[in-house]
Parts: sequence; C-alpha cells; structure tokens
Amino acid sequence: MRRWITFAALLASSAAVAGPPETPKRPVVDVLHGVELRDDYRWLEGDNSDPSNMGLLTEEVAAWTDRQNAYTRSVLDNLPGRNQLEDRLRELMTVGSVSTPTVRGNRSFFSKREGTEAQSSIYVRDGDGTPRRLLDPVVVDPTGLTTISWYSPSPDGELLAFGMYTSGDENSTAYVLDVDEGTWLADEISGKVRIDEWLPDGSGFFYSHLEDIDDPYSGAFSLHKLGTHQREDVTLFTQYDAADFFYADKNLSEDRLDFLLKTWGPWGSASEDARWLLLGYWTGTDSLDLWVADLDHWKRTGELAPVEVAFGQTGRVGAAAFVGDTLFMQTTMGAPNGRVVAIDLNDPHMSEWTDVVPERDDLVIQSMAMARGTISVTSMRNAASQIELFELDGTALGLLELPGIGRASLAAQDDRTEAYLTFSSFNEPRSIYKVDLATGDRQLWDRPDVPVDPSQVIVKQEWYSSKDGTRVPMFIVHKKGLELDGTNPTLLYGYGGFNISQTPFFSSTLYTWYERGGVFAVANIRGGGEFGSEWHRAGMLESKQNCFDDFIAAGEALIDMGYTNPSKLAVSGGSNGGLLVGAVVTQRPDLFRAAISSVPLLDMLRYQDFLMARYWVPEYGSAENPEQFEYLSAYCPYNNIRDGVEYPAVMYTAGENDTRVHPMHARKMAAAMQAATTADADDKPILLWVEREAGHGGGKPLEMRIRDVADSRMFLMWQLGMLD
Repeated sequence: MRRWITFAALLASSAAVAGPPETPKRPVVDVLHGVELRDDYRWLEGDNSDPSNMGLLTEEVAAWTDRQNAYTRSVLDNLPGRNQLEDRLRELMTVGSVSTPTVRGNRSFFSKREGTEAQSSIYVRDGDGTPRRLLDPVVVDPTGLTTISWYSPSPDGELLAFGMYTSGDENSTAYVLDVDEGTWLADEISGKVRIDEWLPDGSGFFYSHLEDIDDPYSGAFSLHKLGTHQREDVTLFTQYDAADFFYADKNLSEDRLDFLLKTWGPWGSASEDARWLLLGYWTGTDSLDLWVADLDHWKRTGELAPVEVAFGQTGRVGAAAFVGDTLFMQTTMGAPNGRVVAIDLNDPHMSEWTDVVPERDDLVIQSMAMARGTISVTSMRNAASQIELFELDGTALGLLELPGIGRASLAAQDDRTEAYLTFSSFNEPRSIYKVDLATGDRQLWDRPDVPVDPSQVIVKQEWYSSKDGTRVPMFIVHKKGLELDGTNPTLLYGYGGFNISQTPFFSSTLYTWYERGGVFAVANIRGGGEFGSEWHRAGMLESKQNCFDDFIAAGEALIDMGYTNPSKLAVSGGSNGGLLVGAVVTQRPDLFRAAISSVPLLDMLRYQDFLMARYWVPEYGSAENPEQFEYLSAYCPYNNIRDGVEYPAVMYTAGENDTRVHPMHARKMAAAMQAATTADADDKPILLWVEREAGHGGGKPLEMRIRDVADSRMFLMWQLGMLD
C-alpha cells in the first residue's frame, strides 16, 4: 500500500519537529551458518509475506517515513542561507543541456532542456536548418514527472521510437512517432523496453524487455512489426530459455543453471542489415558467454540456431559494429586492458579472432566507434581519455586531438566520416564538437553558457598508497590561490564497483562549493575500471574490502597532504558508492565529520532478496553462501553499527519507486544509527530523506533536482563550517 505526503505538507510541519523520531525495535533473530544475527528493524523492510515480491510498502512504514522526512526537512530548511544557495543553484541549473546528436540520413536528433523546463525534449534538425521540438514530455504529463528515457530514429529518419517512464520507476514503455507529421503511431510496447536495432526498411525493430514487469529476471528479446499489437511480437529468446536454448549442450549443474537465471541475463544486438544477431548471456559482472545467429536462417525456418563465439571466458564486451560478415568488437576477453578484434561471423569461435587493435600495458581500451573506413578507439590513461583512429586492418592513423585532459567520447556513423566529439573536465563544461575524422577539422557544435569562470579552478592528480601498498590516483579540484593550511572543507567522492571508471567531469553546481573555499576530490579506487579488468576484480567479492581501504586511505592522504583534517572532511557516494560510504563510516567514524549515502546498498546480508539485486551476486556474493557470508558480514554496514560510538553526521537518501536498490536499506540504516550514535542530534544528526516520486535518480524534474542539490550542499556546508 502506498501513502503519499505532499512536499508542501512537509514544509508546513518542519518547524514543529524537534528531533529524530523514535523508532521501535522489534528484534528478529536469524541463525545463518551457525551465527546468530539480530535485526531490530526488520519491520522497516515492509511486507515480506510474498517471497517473490519482498518489501512492499506498508501504511506503518509509510507513516514512519513521513516522520523521518519531516524531521529532515525541519533540519535542512532552517539552515541559514538556504534561500540564497537555492537561488544560486537555480541560476546554475537552469542553463540547460543538449545531448550528442544521433544522425540518420540528413536528419540530426538530440535531446535538449532549456531554462526552467522540468524535463528534456527531443528535437530534430534537417540538414543545417532550424531545429524543431519533436516531443515534449511535459505536454504528455504536466506534472513534470514523466521523462524520455531513450530514443532511436529509423534508418531513414522518418520515424522515431522512444521510451518514457514516470516517477523514476525506469519501467519504460515504447512508442513511435511520425517525424514529419509529429503524430504518434498506435504502437505501444510495455515492459521496461529498450530498442536494439531497426529493420533496414523501418518496418519494425528488435527490442529487449521484461516478459513480466514484476519479475526483474524475466528478460526477453523480441521483434516488433509496426502496426501490430505487442501480443503479436515474435520473441526470439528469453532469460528462462537459458537451460534449453543457450546451455543445452554444456552439461551444467542445476545449481549453476539456477544461478544463471538470476544474473544479468541475455541480450541481443542485430546488424543494421538484419542479417546477423550477436547474443550474449551475462554470467557475472565481469564475464559473459557469446553466440551469433544467422537471421536469414531464422526467417526461413523459424529456428534461431545460435553458434558459439566464446564460452566460459572471463571478460566483458563493449561496443561492437557489423561490417558485412565481419564483427568488430571491443572486449576484455583474453585482454584485461581491452582490445579490438575482428570476427568472421561464418567462423566466429574465439580461437579464430583477429586482433585489430591489440591490448596495451599503458592504457585501457574502453570503447570503439565505426565511421566510414575508420575505427575510433577511446582509451583511458590514468583515468583520462584519449581517442585514436585506425583503418579497418588496424593501421594506426594517429590520435584525435582533444581540447584538454578529461573525459571524451565519440559518436560516429559507418556511412560518413563526420562524427560528434563530446568532451568535459572538472574545469571544462560538457562541450560537443562536430569533427571530420578524415581531415581532423573540428568546430564547436554546442556548449552551455554556464555562469561560472572555469579558469578560476585548478585540477590536480595526486597518487597515494592504500593499506596494502597499492598506488591509487585521486583528482583534486579547488579554486586557484586557495591556501592549503589543513583546514579546508573537503568533499571526497567515490564509487568503486562494476568496472565503472571515475573520469573527470564538469558540474556547475560544484562551483558553489569552490566559491566558498571547498576542495573536491575523486578517488579512483579499486572495483572500478580505471586500470582494466584486474583493477575491477581487485575490488569485488572477497576483495571488496580493498575498495573501503582505498577510500579510507584517500581521506588520510588528503589530511597528510595538508588539504584538510577530520573535522573538515566529508564523503559522498551513491548506489554502490552509497555502500562505500556506509562501510567507511562504520569502519572509521573518527575520520569524517559528515557523509551522504545516496540510494545505497547497506544490508549486505539480505540485499539479494529484494528487487533485482540477485543480478549483483556475482559482484558482491551472497550471504546464502557460507564462504561469502564470512566477508560480507565483516563489512556489512548495517550489521556493523556499534552502540556507544560517536558517528559523523550522515544523510541517507532513497527513492520510493527505486526498481534497483530497495529503500529499506536507507530506512533501516538511519533508524539503527540514530539509536546507536552518542553524538548530539543537534550537532551531528542522522537524517533520512525518501523521495516518494522518484526512483534510483533518473528522470527527476528540474525543481526536484535543485532541491536535492541544495539539501546535500546545505548539509555538508553546515557540517564543515562553511555557512555564513
């Protein structure tokens, strides 16, 4: 049962809330692998009566959340300077944004948000003509809670398929729009849909989806023909086909097959000419199996008949592009730092692959894109991007010049040398350049006119030693001329998981931090992909503690380098980064003054039972396994809260509609820490904010995002002594 409270009601009640609400303890005792575990706040998970749909919101939990939200608002909304900060953030966040164009024929498609608009719209531009707005989600839903999650033009640019979801639930429904007329076709496809590839004649498209929206493990890959109902779509394979379709000849055990059904599961990628279909099945967060299918054979016989490409290999697949019967693919299979290979689809086994761009020791290949006669390869060296061009046979054509040291990506089409380069850094707004890969010519296509002076900010990269001696890099950003006297308010950010790299990025809202003398640091800790697959594996499963050690060592290094001290140091992270923050706060509460843990995983002994979290068992492990239970229980933030400890001030945030990380993590952690800490709640509060109309973070309207940034900045500035 859902029960909502309005933001206005929360504001009206804020002045009356004097302290954190009392939360009753209702102990539940479990014995797991011979260890007795007490959980005082199991009831805050919600209704667990249905094991297939754990954590349904109850009226009691909703009422408790209302009280916690009201307490949080009473603290944050009454801090001095709140209105002035919101005004400054609104100035920065209403600048607008534009996405990298997608080109089809003579048309360019891109998303754009201007000024105070709540959501981005889709625009189309014919040649060099004037862009016109094609789709505005606020016209569809005036509340501003509906967002366009993806879009894909047909090969001739005459149709646009797109997905939309509401209130952050990420359960996209697909629709189709006539670009010339601006009218919607009757086609409507539900089930967390994502398009893969259009048919060459634009008569339909392949797409991935969930067969059952309430079952996150029911992934499927289907073909939709325009003008037909979804029930008529042809499903090529499903996640539940794994045993019979993908692994029938592998003699896998029942336990292994059951495990595979709860991994990230299958995906498909069709060639533009609809001749070939690359099939993948994720067997972990750093491994997958590959097949290829001849779609001409499938059309003639109805039999997909996949042929093995790679099986039982450690490694991932990034971008891929079909050129006739050859597949060019970026992968870490057989190359932890990445490589680009050419695969003859008529003889695709891994033993026959040809290296086009071999692995290198001094950089990590992240992605590739195919232009006419050219392969562009984006790599990372010490967490910064470079782009190199090659002929199809691997002959090097040299580096593509970038505007500086930062984060870069290239969007290209295989029928032209024209491409779009996107670049940003901590002191360089996200800029889009139109480039000609044949001549090297580059011209600015779009850059936001941000009301800050990026030249006043200095960016450095420092290296430090972690607990086991591993050298780890860290970006450090602050305004020029700042006196580094060991008392600077410092915010340390990290993620450390799922092979996701933390590269330089531009955030206009961070300039409110720099303007007040704040230092911002990003640690490239293990678990990410900054130094290849081995760096990722060194921060997963039984090695997860390395992530926390690296992050703690980053905080210690900032102190040793003279930037800050424990009374001026804060940490933040979201999702897996929220777990990171939860772990370091419980392991080293003396090191930090404040922390923000957003949409976090925190109860690592029960996480796998909620929503889609079994997808992440290959990354973290599961407490159901006795060996994995041992290391999970050693760092599980929720189970390592200790009574009588003075914890830092912490703000936990969650989304009630989150389909990835259940809000029960933030609820339980906040309640337990409020009860355990010896800190004065007026000095170092433990706060919880659960957004009722949001999910994991995507799709929030502008005003909600402004409020969220103001919340986090005010909380940290207050705690680190930055308020006037």
